[in-house]
Amino acid sequence: MNKYKNVIVGVALVGLIAMSVFAYKVYSTFFSANTNFDTQTYEVFIPSTADYNAAFMLVADAVDDRDAFHETAVRKGYNSNVKPGRYILKKGMSNNDIINTIRSQNQPVKVRFNNQERLEDLAGRLAQQVEPDSLTLLKVMKDPAFLKEHGFTEETALTMYMPNSYDCYWNTSAVKLRDKMLSAYENFWNEDRLAKAKKIDLTPQEVYTLASIVQKETAKADERPRVAGVYMNRLNRGIKLDADPTVIYAKKLKEKDFSQTIKRVLYVDLTIDSPYNTYKYSSLPPGPIVTPDLNAIDAVLNYEKHGYYYFVANVENFGYHKFAKTLSQHNANAAAYRRWVSRQGINR
Repeated sequence: MNKYKNVIVGVALVGLIAMSVFAYKVYSTFFSANTNFDTQTYEVFIPSTADYNAAFMLVADAVDDRDAFHETAVRKGYNSNVKPGRYILKKGMSNNDIINTIRSQNQPVKVRFNNQERLEDLAGRLAQQVEPDSLTLLKVMKDPAFLKEHGFTEETALTMYMPNSYDCYWNTSAVKLRDKMLSAYENFWNEDRLAKAKKIDLTPQEVYTLASIVQKETAKADERPRVAGVYMNRLNRGIKLDADPTVIYAKKLKEKDFSQTIKRVLYVDLTIDSPYNTYKYSSLPPGPIVTPDLNAIDAVLNYEKHGYYYFVANVENFGYHKFAKTLSQHNANAAAYRRWVSRQGINR
């Protein structure tokens, strides 16, 4: 009897040991730290097209024991339920933590842009921050049905995009991102701003276009209302804007080269036949020449009332301009500026 009892006890002990080993293995597989990166966090971007194998390889670069991670993924059913998105792993996470993170903790990204001269440039900038590529983004941004429905043309389409910081998911679709920008545009153009635009006899798109010229003329936010005032004075009297940045844009557009840097406008440039050349045409350009800062738009809506019609860069106070009410005064200021430019050896 004691013999059988000893056998039973022995078998039970073996079973307990086996169960303990199994439990330890499971615990170790699920709950032991399994990261291999030295930084505090590690970003994983899982594309919308990723199957489990693709997702596994992306996460595998961040773990020590790939087999343990795979076993945990299978046991928790992640291998049949991959979720795209941007995920942030933390140093020392266990496999269980990692799976829980990449299954349910898609983190938004901050999408930012400014100083984009064309839709093509904007699409490229956005594509650096979200999953859709630039061609996909550009296609929905130029969608004729969308533009027509919301009162834009291909030339004015850029006016819908307000430079700012936007929270969205990395794997958001191109359409959803575009629609988010539309919502931001509609929120920006509230009743107050619409009333101000109407008061100065400009549409929101025309305000944006003029703001893009102001933006290119001065980086000084405190000077923008004064520069905007010059252009409003000229518009109100039917005088050509004579804005150098529009000539530069016209040149880039004509030559299909927006990568060139032009620091000096030459007389020959003023003859470029383009609706963007405000030395040749008295109206506003057909669309913006850059995405202006929001304060540049507000500078137009709240432009400074004064009697200035001219301005030129102030070489005695870099970044700012000298303003003039008469052509003779402006010519004197401009001559001084040209002499300074020539001394610097700036030929183009």
